[in-house]
Amino acid sequence: MNYTLIRSNRKTAALYIKNGIIEVRAPYRMPKYEIENFIIKNEDWILPKLQKSQAQQAERDSFALNYGDLLNYRGKTCEIVPKNGNYIGYEDDKFYMPPDMTFDQIKEASIQIYRMLAKNYLPKRTMELTQIIKLTPSAIKINGAKKRWGSCSSKKSINFSWRLMMASDEVIDYVIVHELAHLAEMNHGFRFWAIVEKYMPNYNAHRASLAKLQSQLATENWD
Repeated sequence: MNYTLIRSNRKTAALYIKNGIIEVRAPYRMPKYEIENFIIKNEDWILPKLQKSQAQQAERDSFALNYGDLLNYRGKTCEIVPKNGNYIGYEDDKFYMPPDMTFDQIKEASIQIYRMLAKNYLPKRTMELTQIIKLTPSAIKINGAKKRWGSCSSKKSINFSWRLMMASDEVIDYVIVHELAHLAEMNHGFRFWAIVEKYMPNYNAHRASLAKLQSQLATENWD
């Protein structure tokens, strides 16, 4: 099997499957034959994950947005609609943008709209929920994180990915509550989950919805 080898100051070898490629991380002094034996020994683990990753990568490579396509926004499906002029924005459950744009331009315009919607909605909704939870962040920022819906820094600043706007309102609320809970507990221990459960009794269902959305995004190229 073809693989990418990354050597470092580590003590043991490790395997990762990324973007349809096998990545092996190994110590500097580990002989090549030991690395290849390590791969063969873990073949049963590698093959199904590699096939899934390659299928996802093929879908990502073919991902393209066009007029008439539907985008997820707060639990709704919204059509991409051409509109004469230079207007890029969201109205009446539609993503509007100029006509005659390329696939890449449509994607960039869609991201621009998502970011705008996230900046308008997430800080406001977070502050509404702080009135209930009584925990207030020092700042609320929007970023483009791919693998984290939200994060909380040691300085009590909360970040949300614009991709969160593809989830339903209930799931968005769960992520906000999750990050607000970190203002009291900077971990995922018992007391942290007790706070989350107090305000989001069905949080496990929301976590499942996020996992489903993450699987969908793994087949879509929003980079």
